[in-house]
Amino acid sequence: NISAAARRSGLSAKTIRYYEQINLIAPATRGENGYRQYDERAVEELQFLARARAVGFDLEEARQLLELQRDPGRQSRHARQLVLEKCDQLQARIEQLRAMQAALQDLAHRCKGDEGPECAILEGLASAGGGQA
Repeated sequence: NISAAARRSGLSAKTIRYYEQINLIAPATRGENGYRQYDERAVEELQFLARARAVGFDLEEARQLLELQRDPGRQSRHARQLVLEKCDQLQARIEQLRAMQAALQDLAHRCKGDEGPECAILEGLASAGGGQA
């Protein structure tokens, strides 16, 4: 059932229902009691998706990877290209985060942090430079 599939895949039942709703996975079969039932293949696909999401792939990228996983005629170069693209995106995001961190450290460094009303942080954020030195 969905709770067992959730437990085995590491995903929440809500996430599994959402993945069905957006056709990321095939709808589960229903038992006589009306509960969703997942076979081993479905659980393996949920585990695959959980691992893909855990390393940073968004839903569309995870969909592409899952389609490759399902395709016995796949070529590994397609999966590799997706991974390399994700690496490039992550590197760009790391650089953005480092720049943000540097700007925040600069603002903190310029602020006296005393009981006076003058604050280099607030002045820096209020200026057109947005706190950039």
